[in-house]
Parts: sequence; structure tokens; C-alpha cells
Amino acid sequence: MSGPVPASPVVPAQPEVAQCCAPLRATTLGAGEAAELARRFAALGDPVRLRLLSLLATSTDGAVCACDLVEPVGKSQPTVSHHLKILREAGLVTSERRGTNVWYAAVPAAIESLRETLAAGS
Repeated sequence: MSGPVPASPVVPAQPEVAQCCAPLRATTLGAGEAAELARRFAALGDPVRLRLLSLLATSTDGAVCACDLVEPVGKSQPTVSHHLKILREAGLVTSERRGTNVWYAAVPAAIESLRETLAAGS
């Protein structure tokens, strides 16, 4: 029982790959760079840490006392310290003890590395 042969589907013309699908990056990530970036992006996977980094990155004084970060994020001092430690271990912020207080500052080069990774044509 053979019936009529079905017509071949019409495939529309495809655009050239170079026009529609240019690479987003000029180079691939090496193992070390990928591990470093993954650690930094993982540290930013919490809204409190994102907020803390934003507060530090936009500080006009360059550094902020940990005690001054409690109220803006609405968390306890131990919780803020915990999140700052994670950001510091990821290399996104630095810290300096001044007497009994610890002051934190964003690391511009670390933030720039994240931005470049996400930017098209890096």
C-alpha cells in the first residue's frame, strides 16, 4: 500500500551565520579565569551582598565602616559582617581595621572583570 509521496517541506533561506550569530566574546575563558569569575558571580548571588557591593561601589568616601552598612540593608551587624566576609573572600571588596571598626571598599578591577565578562565583544 503505497500512497502519494509527501511533498518535501520548503525550508526558508537561512541568513549567513556571520550576520546573525557573531560571537559575544573574542576569546574563551581559561580554567583559572573561569574559576575566579564563578567565585565572584556566586558571591553576588544574594540580594544583600548585591546591595552591600552597590553601597560600597557608590560611596563618595571610597570606604565605608561596616557599622554604617547595617541600617541601609536592614540586617543585623553579624549578618552584614558575614556577607562582607563572603564579598572579601571573592575579591570584590577589601577591608581595613581602624581601631575597633572595620572599613570596607569595593575593588574596582574585580567589578570591571565582571562587567567585561558580561559585555558583548569582550
